[in-house]
Amino acid sequence: MSDSSPLPPVRLPSEAELARDALATPLLSRAARLARWAGPETRVGAGGELVEEQLAGAADTLGLTGDDAAGFASEAWRIAVDTGLVEIVDEDEGTVAAGADLDLLTSGGPQDVLGVWLVALEAVLADASVPDLDELVGAVEDGGEVDLSTLDWDPEAEAEFLDGVLGNLYLLTVSDGGEGPVPLPALAASMIVPDDMGDPSNDVLEQVSDAMMRLDDQFRLLEPVGLVDFQPVDEALMADTDEEPAGPLDETDVSRYGMVQLTPLGLYGLRARLLEAGFSVPAVGDLVDKGADTLLDSTGLFPPDAARAETEQWLARREPLAAARELLAAARGGDAGAPLRRLRCQQALSLVGAAAEPALREVLDDAELGGLARVWLSEHGAADVPPPSEAMIFWLTIDTVAAQLAAEGNSAELQGLVEGLARQHGGFFAAAWRVDHPATPDVLEAMGRLHPDKKVAKEARKAAFKARSQQGG
Repeated sequence: MSDSSPLPPVRLPSEAELARDALATPLLSRAARLARWAGPETRVGAGGELVEEQLAGAADTLGLTGDDAAGFASEAWRIAVDTGLVEIVDEDEGTVAAGADLDLLTSGGPQDVLGVWLVALEAVLADASVPDLDELVGAVEDGGEVDLSTLDWDPEAEAEFLDGVLGNLYLLTVSDGGEGPVPLPALAASMIVPDDMGDPSNDVLEQVSDAMMRLDDQFRLLEPVGLVDFQPVDEALMADTDEEPAGPLDETDVSRYGMVQLTPLGLYGLRARLLEAGFSVPAVGDLVDKGADTLLDSTGLFPPDAARAETEQWLARREPLAAARELLAAARGGDAGAPLRRLRCQQALSLVGAAAEPALREVLDDAELGGLARVWLSEHGAADVPPPSEAMIFWLTIDTVAAQLAAEGNSAELQGLVEGLARQHGGFFAAAWRVDHPATPDVLEAMGRLHPDKKVAKEARKAAFKARSQQGG
């Protein structure tokens, strides 16, 4: 991802809801319980870890049983220390006390709670970039130092890889239609397979497989902190190929290879990290206190659902008729972004309702807004709507196609619109090149590019040349 281009806006719950989610995550809730459990008799080692003989008591406090109970308790304790829920009183004696931040979880505001959770998230992300413990033990030299040269592990590269994966997952989630879990192989491939590669080589596929298994381990660590909902790789797929599987394998079921989805809390956490890293990361609701000009320009780049949600929040803060007038005033202009502003204005006015009618009638004679006003009034069943002139119809047509080009590029929907215009109006190009609209040459060129009929496409290109000559281009 480039830090120069803004990402699509994310839709987040309120901070109060996110704080409740944070308090309910297994890892932070366990850390808080251990912080309240700790007392004068609690002892820690040189690194702040619970001494081994107290792990069983910590696990009991958390209601944990089984082989992994002590490990889960140890992890929760470390998070309690890292987040300031527990403080080391005397390193030599190994004594502890409740930390200053423990009270934030009960008496602090949502931002206080989320601040503690973000510290926990950073600690877990750091852990997720570290090799398996068995590998580390094998790399320890005689002097007790870790010899990284014996590991196929570059700490910075591992952290960058995980950051890249999470960035891609964030982008997939906030992009239009990006809801739902993402298959782990697809996420791994997004980091390994070049965009311009056809069929991946066996070497590339092996790299994807290795990355997928690394991500399986990492997302298992990240789920308890509430970053993701995760369905791990089916262990039957990792069974020794010399052994018979316990049951039939359906390798067409992609979910067996792992599925991952960011939670709302995870979206909040990754957005916070991206903002800190210097990315432009908008959220729905950022524009509620901005003017209509900023709203229309900004939502022009948003996916449709996000644009609608942002506009609804903007309108909710304003009196309907005043909002309609402000939107119409902001939609004027002959700059390159003006057609898309008018399209977004028309979409916004559809959310205002009948209260906008006086504002629309006020601009019926406006050269740039008169056509838009007639369309809106007719769609809403208004009486006494004056018919548009032929010049206004052609101007509105050029403006609409220019807006669609800016919003969607050469889409199939736009191609259908172009074909329909040429089919319904036999002399369309003979009249269109004369339209006094700044975008006329570009629109006609696009029509020539998009129309599948070579004869019609040539006619459109000729009209574009005439339009450009007429405008002195």
